[in-house]
Amino acid sequence: MRKSSILILALLLIASIFASGCVSEDEDTDENVTGKAPAITRLNIGYQPSTHQIAYMTAYEKGWWQEDLAPYGITKINEYQFPTGAPEMQAMMAGDLDVAYVGAAPVIPALSQGLDAKIVVPVQINGSSLVLRPEYEYESPEDLKGLKIATFPPGTIQDTVLREWLRENGLDPEKDVTVLGMSPGDAVSAISAKQVDAVFLPHPSPTVVEEEGNGRTIVQSGEMSPNHACCVLVVSGKLIREHPDLVEQIVKTHIKATEYNQANEDEAAQIYSNKTTENVEVVRKSIEGWDGAWITDPSLIEDSTVNYSNIQYELGYTQKPLTEEEIFDTSFYEAAINEE
Repeated sequence: MRKSSILILALLLIASIFASGCVSEDEDTDENVTGKAPAITRLNIGYQPSTHQIAYMTAYEKGWWQEDLAPYGITKINEYQFPTGAPEMQAMMAGDLDVAYVGAAPVIPALSQGLDAKIVVPVQINGSSLVLRPEYEYESPEDLKGLKIATFPPGTIQDTVLREWLRENGLDPEKDVTVLGMSPGDAVSAISAKQVDAVFLPHPSPTVVEEEGNGRTIVQSGEMSPNHACCVLVVSGKLIREHPDLVEQIVKTHIKATEYNQANEDEAAQIYSNKTTENVEVVRKSIEGWDGAWITDPSLIEDSTVNYSNIQYELGYTQKPLTEEEIFDTSFYEAAINEE
């Protein structure tokens, strides 16, 4: 083929590429071209329906997620509800979530399995209760021997705290009691049907069980492990690296919502009721009676979370313990409070 013919064919090929739209305006601003990360317009956030995570709900109902993140190009918040932390972390590992309100414990196995993410700020501490059916006497953990206890699935906060507490009190969680992993709804149904003898769940589920006359609280999670880490805010590594200004604003909005809830507990209960249809009086009673606290300072949970990593390693849930640096990135919290 003559050189002139080859040149003509090449020009025609280039023209057809542009005509077909294979080179888009978006690609002109791609990281490979400009050195800047591609803009994002949507944020996928996961959460669970417990009073532990009302900060997410308050920020959503007040419109703060939408308003605060709009200057960073976010035009839509996609929310995804999960029954427990295990499936939520599976979704994040699959790339379906950018941000997750989730227990600190299920984050650790996910990180061990390669999840690219970090805890950037805490959500709350304590806040779960062990509720025993009314017909059982209770004076010490020894009285639980031979019973069936429903809690969240392996690797979650509740599973980790419960198993460690049983071990500390001379009970083998594999032999002396039967620990069953369930969603909160299934666990509440199970104790009401007398299919299990006790439940260890985050609030408001313990109060729901009590109000229905199906059990009484015998131990609070803060008694099992004082001021233990519970829910946290996790952000994907991609978002941290490519949009750090957006991540800092996410932390600021979370802090704003937490402080609002701390000052307005009755309204926080109403917001939770609106979001979940749970009876607002039951929610208020739950918040009044739990031992939890909504917090934002990472220093309050760092040691506890690292301890979870050690416990989960001992339980065989992970191949090795993780360090504080492998779990946390507190720089966004520090930046947020320094700007106040």
